[in-house]
Amino acid sequence: MSVTVPGYSPTFKKPAETLRLRRKRARNPADTETGAAVCPAGPAELGPRRAALAAGLRLRPFPASGSRSGGTAAASLRRNPFARLDNSPRPALGPGPVTDPTWPPAIPVPDTGEPFLDILQENNVTWKEEFSERTTIKQLSVTHQQHSKYDIPYSESVEFPVDWSIKTRLLFTSSQSFTWADHLKAQEEAQGFVQHCRATEVHLPENIQDPRLSPELRCAFQQSLIYWLHPSLPWLQLFPRIGADRKIAGKTSPWSNDEGLQQLLMSEWSISFTSLYNLLKTKLCPYFYVCSYQFTVLFRAAGLAGNDVITAVLSPTTRGLREAMKNEGIEFSLPLIKENGQRKQKVSETSLHVEQCEHKTEPEEEQLFSDEDEEESFSWLEEMGVQDKIKKPDLSLKLRKEKNEVQMDHRPESIVLVKGVNTFTLLNFLINCKSLVATSGPQAGLPPTLLSPIAFRGATMQMLKARTVNVKTPVYSGYKDQFSLEITGPIMPHSLHSLTMLLKSAQKGSFSAGLYTHEPTSIFNTCTQVEKISNKEFLEKELANCGLHLKTLSQLTQLPVLGKSSLRFMEMKNHTCYWRS
Repeated sequence: MSVTVPGYSPTFKKPAETLRLRRKRARNPADTETGAAVCPAGPAELGPRRAALAAGLRLRPFPASGSRSGGTAAASLRRNPFARLDNSPRPALGPGPVTDPTWPPAIPVPDTGEPFLDILQENNVTWKEEFSERTTIKQLSVTHQQHSKYDIPYSESVEFPVDWSIKTRLLFTSSQSFTWADHLKAQEEAQGFVQHCRATEVHLPENIQDPRLSPELRCAFQQSLIYWLHPSLPWLQLFPRIGADRKIAGKTSPWSNDEGLQQLLMSEWSISFTSLYNLLKTKLCPYFYVCSYQFTVLFRAAGLAGNDVITAVLSPTTRGLREAMKNEGIEFSLPLIKENGQRKQKVSETSLHVEQCEHKTEPEEEQLFSDEDEEESFSWLEEMGVQDKIKKPDLSLKLRKEKNEVQMDHRPESIVLVKGVNTFTLLNFLINCKSLVATSGPQAGLPPTLLSPIAFRGATMQMLKARTVNVKTPVYSGYKDQFSLEITGPIMPHSLHSLTMLLKSAQKGSFSAGLYTHEPTSIFNTCTQVEKISNKEFLEKELANCGLHLKTLSQLTQLPVLGKSSLRFMEMKNHTCYWRS
């Protein structure tokens, strides 16, 4: 709602004479000594101004004394009276002296009993102090860009912890150029393929003087970008699958309405899935992922993640899926639910009195209502006289259990762990599970995506996309070159470790990386070890032929420590790793 102010025109079509934007007349010693009026406007002009200020409108200062005499300097500094009142001039950010004579802007003058000039002088001092701070905003922004990574506590170690989540993008930055990763020669590209297929280990020196002249480095870089995928449909992006309906919508899918083609796709997918599991069982494949439109499954060989048997973790799950797995005889556990239960038990032991006080309030009322409902529901047994012969089921306990199971659906707490021979039962369950494939929507009839670090039957060799970018970043004295390397695609744990090993040698042990995670897979970093492995060295020796570098394999055998989170940032300084999740 607009406020009517005497002598004020909000349209600025015919502004009143009293609303012309003036500057405050500079105070001179003569005025102070003689006690002359310090306000350049008369009492008649101050009335509308104070009324406008009371309405919350911003006014510019009165013009200096020279502007009344028509001085050219003051006239050139006077601003357009038809401009918006809130369009005050902004100072140029950056170090150096203040060159804008219209700065600082006017401060609304409250109607107080204090002298008018004293209020303006105090406000001018405040604005000058604030502007002196703003003169270094550019410097502060540069400093913030350089140090904002350390606002959150980070950890220091020689190696970063194992991260079982799938990354969708890596952004490496360094003061050293990444031109060595551009335009690989045909021979280097072919050599990289051969090294990957033959599982050749490449040992690079700690520091490479000129990476552009190192064919070993370029071949190893090509080798680390390879992964295997099934099915392969070039016109569709098959990872990620969760929440990918928008990206797939509108693309050609001839199988969506052809049941025969859907059965053929599922038959080929089942053969590839079985082939991967057999490789995993014989320790020739370290791990692989099954990515459906609803959940993701990670199969790991014995010896990885601190487990001495084959494990499979599935997330997110629903109550219906878990019930179906139980009906198929699959034994599984909920690691996070068990962990929360142990915590609750410890808390109850230490704070028994507090819990007793809590149970006397709302839970007692809920229990009272539930007992009354149960008595009413079984009142017909008393009428028939058989209430003592029939055992009443504990419906309240069952309903509470079902409520808790439904509440954790589609949440990280719903992660399921399957171990040992039950993983083979899970394999058959997934192959025959009708809900594994969508029946409607853009992904209808499309089998889940299989991702693996090594080749398997029916798989297609794919490459992660690499791109180098050179930019200039502002510093105190000007600009400096900043080099970056961007990797996109389904980046699995072995690729992340291999790339960091290469960059240690190529970038002289100093670089930083931003890691972008496919969030549904972050929960795979939950520790699933129950007992300590006694034959860890023997298991690692058996995995030596799985096709991964020994250093990479050594990292994958470590216990996950990230919990529900995943790596977000990593920085390497003098071959020392700083990371945070």
